[in-house]
Amino acid sequence: MTKRAYKYRFYPTPEQEQLLARTFGCVRFVYNAVLRYRTDAFYQRQEKIGYVGANAELSRMKKTSETEFLNEVSCVPLQQCLRHQQTAFKNFFDGRARYPNFKSKRHRQSAEFTRSAFKYRDGQLLLAKSKEPLVIRWSRQLPSEPTTITVSKDSAGRYFVSCLCEFEPEELPITPKMVGIDLGLKDLFVTSDGIRTGNPRHTAKYAAKMAKAQRALSKKKLGSRNRAKARQKVARVHAKISDCRMDGLHKLSRQIVNENQVICVESLKVKNMLRNPRLAKSISDAGWGEFVRQLEYKALWADRQLVAIDQWYPSSKRCSACGHVMDKMPLHIRAWTCPDCTTKHDRDVNAAVNIKAAGLAVLALGENVSGMGQVPLSSSR
Repeated sequence: MTKRAYKYRFYPTPEQEQLLARTFGCVRFVYNAVLRYRTDAFYQRQEKIGYVGANAELSRMKKTSETEFLNEVSCVPLQQCLRHQQTAFKNFFDGRARYPNFKSKRHRQSAEFTRSAFKYRDGQLLLAKSKEPLVIRWSRQLPSEPTTITVSKDSAGRYFVSCLCEFEPEELPITPKMVGIDLGLKDLFVTSDGIRTGNPRHTAKYAAKMAKAQRALSKKKLGSRNRAKARQKVARVHAKISDCRMDGLHKLSRQIVNENQVICVESLKVKNMLRNPRLAKSISDAGWGEFVRQLEYKALWADRQLVAIDQWYPSSKRCSACGHVMDKMPLHIRAWTCPDCTTKHDRDVNAAVNIKAAGLAVLALGENVSGMGQVPLSSSR
């Protein structure tokens, strides 16, 4: 069995909206207060506070008259936020992330509930401290009873509930097709079969609408209700762009996984590439990292194989016909002719063919081949 999150939108009643607002506020307050407590303890007394100490601090806060309002909401989301904070510290000390940041009320708000803090019965979800079930727009049935749920509110004011359930992934029938994928900006990706997907450029599509909303926001008085409304309009445009991007990536990744048994991609360091000021916006809009992430877990569920080759493999400079490697290949050169075998290449298609060949070689030999390396993303179960 595998765990999978199913996300749905719901529409809270006025009472539920007030309860969720208090819950989000208490979760944010506890997270920030305990983070400050742990930070000060280390810098002032060189004392390291773990999860047990953080939980003790939460118990002390509940007994204090100044913070007794924490008892008005369920205790489960407060404890869960401390567990998440402990995970953030572990990732920081292991070198996988930066130091934990304080939470802001203007960004996405969330609260996690375990089984002791919610009830799921006959397709209805009831939260602790709430008298009525959530009005959820069920787009699909849950495969099993959820083990945990996460209620969230985004910057655009929309409410979502994410249900973590156990499900049995359905393996797709074996197919002989294999593909190499070259990620790009002119086209989101080009396959070794010569198929181009194009680039929808969602940010550019909504640039005029975004600029209009941001100009209106800049003219509003700080702290006014009109400024809060204008800020939410900007957030709705951002949400529209994000939803369109995610929808397109899900459709493309699902199509690639359904049609191919082996998928070969590049292991790009997207964070490092974003340091280029000329391409950062376009790279972020393309969503390369999210696309590869979707390919990874969907390939694992469908019993497909995803192979990532070394980022330094010269896929664009290598001739896919004879193997000759060019000294330089600037980005403005989209087509070139091999000086050895005189084969004419399309830059992107040639790179995709090389990525496919390199991925298959790594998959067959299981080790580095001619400077290539396999990045273990997913494999057959």
